Amino acid sequence: MTNISGTQSAAKLQKTLGLWHVIIIGLAYVQPMTLFDTFGLVSEASNHHVPTSYIFALVAILLTSISYGHMIRRYPSSGSAYTYAQKSIHPNVGFMVGWSSWLDYLLSPMVNIILAVIYLTALFPDINHWVWVLVLTAFMTGVNLRGARFVANFNSWIVLVQLLVIGTFTYLVYSKLQMGMNADGPITAETRYQLWTLEPFWNELTSVGALITGATLLCFSFTGFDSLSSLAEETKDTEKTLPKAIFLTALFAGVIFIISTYFIQLYFPGNPSSYFKDIAETQPEILLLVGGSLFQSYVLAFAIITVMASGISAHAGVSRLMYVMGRDGIINKKIFGHISPKTFTPSYNILIVGLVALSAGFMDLDIVISMISFGALTAFTFVNLSVISRYALRDGRTKTFKEIINYVVIPLCGFISIFALWLEIEETALKYGLWWAMFGVLYLGYKTKGFKYTAPQYNEFDDKH
Repeated sequence: MTNISGTQSAAKLQKTLGLWHVIIIGLAYVQPMTLFDTFGLVSEASNHHVPTSYIFALVAILLTSISYGHMIRRYPSSGSAYTYAQKSIHPNVGFMVGWSSWLDYLLSPMVNIILAVIYLTALFPDINHWVWVLVLTAFMTGVNLRGARFVANFNSWIVLVQLLVIGTFTYLVYSKLQMGMNADGPITAETRYQLWTLEPFWNELTSVGALITGATLLCFSFTGFDSLSSLAEETKDTEKTLPKAIFLTALFAGVIFIISTYFIQLYFPGNPSSYFKDIAETQPEILLLVGGSLFQSYVLAFAIITVMASGISAHAGVSRLMYVMGRDGIINKKIFGHISPKTFTPSYNILIVGLVALSAGFMDLDIVISMISFGALTAFTFVNLSVISRYALRDGRTKTFKEIINYVVIPLCGFISIFALWLEIEETALKYGLWWAMFGVLYLGYKTKGFKYTAPQYNEFDDKH
């Protein structure tokens, strides 16, 4: 096995984050207000059952979050799924997981730039979108260069205001429904939509396949809970704090998504194309139809800040994944394995991610979301398999009922639930994801001299039980 040895950069990541710092970064990354952006796409894919698709996604995510917790306790590394698969299954598998995860992590800052540009264009239609792309990318990059603690503090108030906006919006929808109004107009006494009907969750048109298709798109909404594992080397008491933070971030986000989209689905009960000009860009129109032009203007102005907070958190996560892969030597060590001695951040990576984010000016939102889903599902799949491989097969942790539940049953259920999402993944996501994976295999073959050697790895952990 080829291992990386030699001296590291003198500077290292610093442990400055507590439980709520990490949860705030996670919620900012998840960006609860993203439910407005994905509503049209998921309503169409799920046959108008968005909250149920969120439930399907949440079950898979919570099971997987438990697996992340197990792996963080064993390997508290910023490499996340890349490191877990590398150490628990095989270094080459780890590389491919890390490579595929780039589609999740590297594109997430970009998608937030795209969303911010959509909102700004709605407010200032005469300004060229490239102005916004350049300004927002520079801002996002600058904040990340200040360090993870600064990112957490910057995001704290933004998350709070997001929750207030969602609460206000949900109340407005509730009030309109109580008055006998939905997006189709006044509701007659004969056809009045019952406020507490379960129609948004399940009716005669419900298709499990459609619900799962919607859930695959919603992996984008949950992207962020898993990226918290990339903060392992900057979190205090990592083995206790991060597993809690990851589970709670996913749970809090899921509850918010399910409750909010239940009311939105009540208000927009039919084909989303009949309500929105572009079902891939629904937030501006949803806000206008429910709250009016003034409400729309205020919320869109704030939404620009929220997507930037999400982008900043995503930027932090991918730069640290790149740092670990660079430290391993699987990608250029001098560039990607560098830590700034002044700010203790992977500054070169932060700048590289900023450059990639500039391509937001060319990309369509629906394509980027599909590609992110491929990377996220790959990471989720192999984190669950890593638990079984590491604890059950390699360490033999199957001697008690508790161990069997923790290290076999739960990760297996997590794997099965994620596999169900794979079966319904969009063709676009699968096509682009497989092309990306093929390039990864070619690069790995080059790096390992035709697979004669294993992918290099940094020995930061021993193999003690």
